[in-house]
Amino acid sequence: MFTGIVEELGEVTAVENLGDSSRFRLRGPVVTENARHGDSIAVNGVCLTVVECGHGEFTADVMAETLDRSSLGALKTGSRVNLERPMALGGRLGGHIVQGHVDGTGTILERTPSEHWEVVKVALPAALTRYVVEKGSITVDGVSLTVVEAAPGHFTISLIPTTLALTTLGLKGPGDPVNLEVDVIAKYVESLLGPAHQAARTEESAR
Repeated sequence: MFTGIVEELGEVTAVENLGDSSRFRLRGPVVTENARHGDSIAVNGVCLTVVECGHGEFTADVMAETLDRSSLGALKTGSRVNLERPMALGGRLGGHIVQGHVDGTGTILERTPSEHWEVVKVALPAALTRYVVEKGSITVDGVSLTVVEAAPGHFTISLIPTTLALTTLGLKGPGDPVNLEVDVIAKYVESLLGPAHQAARTEESAR
């Protein structure tokens, strides 16, 4: 479980194509300080398992499902990535509950700078629209953010100087893909209320 508070802006140092999967080597001295084989590290919001670790770098295998559902397939040597270790039990939930399970990818549509922050518009897949609400939480490339505006087909977020300086969101421009994870609580609510809502509609139709 993560919180969407990026600990480090890392870098891809190698990509090995394994046919139906890829193996990434990534540099991240902070997140690898106490990392061991089998630990989890979120890379641009995707929870990956550490295969090897040492000298400030770690390797992780990425299966085809993850490559298809996220933007990790577009990474190459030299790409910068957001890195976060799982939250320790009893730690502070600085952002919101983030699973590291990407729901889909969006595309940056435009950036509007101001004196102290930037407003970024992101295209939203139609299947995720119902989970995104104004002032709700969303994870973009592993960064926990508050939705400023939610509209059909897109949403906007405001980025403070710290986010611009310390995450990939300060480096990406229009046309660049980003990983999206919606608030898992919204999905659970939908799942729990779905059958009851359908039953009520069926009963109403039968009257």
